[in-house]
Amino acid sequence: MKEAKLQAKQAAVADVVDKMQRAQSVVVLDYRGLTVAEVSDLRSKFREAGVEYKVIKNNMLKRAAEELKIEGVEDYFKGPTAVAFGFEDPVAPAKILCKFVKDAGKTEIKGGILAGQAMDAKKVESLSKLPSKEELIAKMMGSLNAPITNFALALQAIPRGLACALKAVAEQKQ
Repeated sequence: MKEAKLQAKQAAVADVVDKMQRAQSVVVLDYRGLTVAEVSDLRSKFREAGVEYKVIKNNMLKRAAEELKIEGVEDYFKGPTAVAFGFEDPVAPAKILCKFVKDAGKTEIKGGILAGQAMDAKKVESLSKLPSKEELIAKMMGSLNAPITNFALALQAIPRGLACALKAVAEQKQ
């Protein structure tokens, strides 16, 4: 019986290690004081953004961080702890949680992990102010598209200008 419990705990820690490895960013939240409705709302926002939100035991989080050799996160894993794993966009969990904490005013962000490095709550807030992956791609595509568009407009302006000049000359001769 004890061995079965031990194996279950090891499997749970292995699952947390896997999630931490796959996640582009991890944000840790103290969820005290939140109502069921608020947590449900938060979970739905996370689902829309492709973020996984879980309440995980602190010991499991500590062991996972030790296995991954992530230092400086021990203080984040004290008290009631919920974790948001950002698999698709590293900015999404921070953005959603910072907005939620600001609106709710009941809870606080403990810290996070980005690229295997610990971040305090201030760094998580700074991360939340960065544009999302989609926004960056759109800006880059706009930047790449602008010179081509301007070149096409310039090429189009040459015949138009010539036509206008010829029309003005024709009108003067009449």
